Amino acid sequence: MTKKSILALGACLLLAACGTTHENAGGSGGGQQAPAKCGADGKYTIGMSQANVAEPYRQRMDDDIRAAAATVPQFTVNFADAAQDNSKQVEQVDNFLTQQIDLLIISPNEATPLTAPVKRAFDKGIPVLVLDRKVDGDAYTEFIGADNVDIGRQAGQYFATVLLPQGGKIAEIRGLAGSTPAKERGDGFAQGIQGHHIDIVATQDADWLRDKGQQQADAILKANPDIQAIYSQNDPMAEGARIAATNAARADLPITGIDGLPIESGGIKAVEAGRLSATFVYPTGGKEAIAAAKQILVDCQQVPKTQTLSTQLVTKDNAAQVYAKLNAQN
Repeated sequence: MTKKSILALGACLLLAACGTTHENAGGSGGGQQAPAKCGADGKYTIGMSQANVAEPYRQRMDDDIRAAAATVPQFTVNFADAAQDNSKQVEQVDNFLTQQIDLLIISPNEATPLTAPVKRAFDKGIPVLVLDRKVDGDAYTEFIGADNVDIGRQAGQYFATVLLPQGGKIAEIRGLAGSTPAKERGDGFAQGIQGHHIDIVATQDADWLRDKGQQQADAILKANPDIQAIYSQNDPMAEGARIAATNAARADLPITGIDGLPIESGGIKAVEAGRLSATFVYPTGGKEAIAAAKQILVDCQQVPKTQTLSTQLVTKDNAAQVYAKLNAQN
């Protein structure tokens, strides 16, 4: 370690700029710790544990992390894909720990199964950034993501004020049951439609996947041919539901999604083309995660426990504008 690194680390520890002392000893969790090393002249390996890159949103998240990390010469990022397998993701996180990474970024497949490996990393003094999906407890350094309850509430309000102001019957296609966004987007949506005479007559899980969204929507439409709209918890499932609706001679059925990726195959373009009635921009947090990692490892500073990312309703009226704006920012 150079003299400059020693001075930087000493400053971190004395001024608590890199975090407090190991407050989570004994499993209490929640406190920030100084990393084993920090400073602008160091080299740092980051492990990125992804839930499932088969989902376009998660592939974009990895791409955003890769692009942001390329601007930080001190960083090397190693990626792992759990392919929606909890046990595989646990093993991959433990492999990162064996490799002695300097920081862990994780987007958990499901909350409870990934809580223990995240805590193992945190208890070893490795900064942990939890991205998009949460774990149980608070044994991590920072959570970065949008407010899924609020997104669900906004979606419910859109149904209540725009799609079905007189009320009606709808279906809900949910994501992976054990993931926190699925529960929170469902809870928020229920709040948004409360008191507006909108009845959710069918709810099915489609694990965030387009093909499963089509299968579940096909079954829903056969059992409930009189539904008046579908709320999908992400855009790929909504696109699958659109195929099912078209096959059922319901091509005009209103369907909404969430994600709003600014890519040709994403939800914003689907809204612009009329396949979806609306979507909500749900930032990947990839750029923000690398910025936080730089703050911790390179700048030797603390980060907030939670970083809430902003979202936006996208309709046909503003889809082209939002698409252009988001791409200009990348």
